[in-house]
Amino acid sequence: GDKFTIKTLADIGFTDEIEETETTFQGNSRLKARHVYDKFQLTTIADDSGLEVEALNGEPGIYSARYAGEHGNHAKNNAKLLTELAGKTNRNAQFRSVISLIHDNEETQFEGIVKGKINEELSGTDGFGYDPLFTPEGFDRTFAEMTMEEKNPISHRGLAVEKLINHLKEI
Repeated sequence: GDKFTIKTLADIGFTDEIEETETTFQGNSRLKARHVYDKFQLTTIADDSGLEVEALNGEPGIYSARYAGEHGNHAKNNAKLLTELAGKTNRNAQFRSVISLIHDNEETQFEGIVKGKINEELSGTDGFGYDPLFTPEGFDRTFAEMTMEEKNPISHRGLAVEKLINHLKEI
């Protein structure tokens, strides 16, 4: 509704790089939200998200976007993941997203998790990141084979955002 107006970082003139120095999604989400809130004193929402693979002890985790070294190189990240999982039968994984909200200097966090498995090869052209390798539980298609309308309600971000929206309705 008209209770909140959403502004991007560009809208408020924020151009700083925020170094993610924490060791958890919760910590990095909090760090980013706190940095922006302290600078502008505006209600702030920030997230940190990534893929956790059981057979790799939770990797790539907080390093999901730069797993192969270069930030945001999806092809290299996917190739490295497939190499690391070569010969492994345990393909269980989950996407996790943590959203931090700071409103009136009070912080609340919202987590979304979607469990699934890592396929042995890429499949699909939609989405980004690890979507062509990840099949969520209860489905026979990867995230990259789903439309946004199919993916959003079951995705880690979608689940976390739903919790955030429900909370905002109560403020």
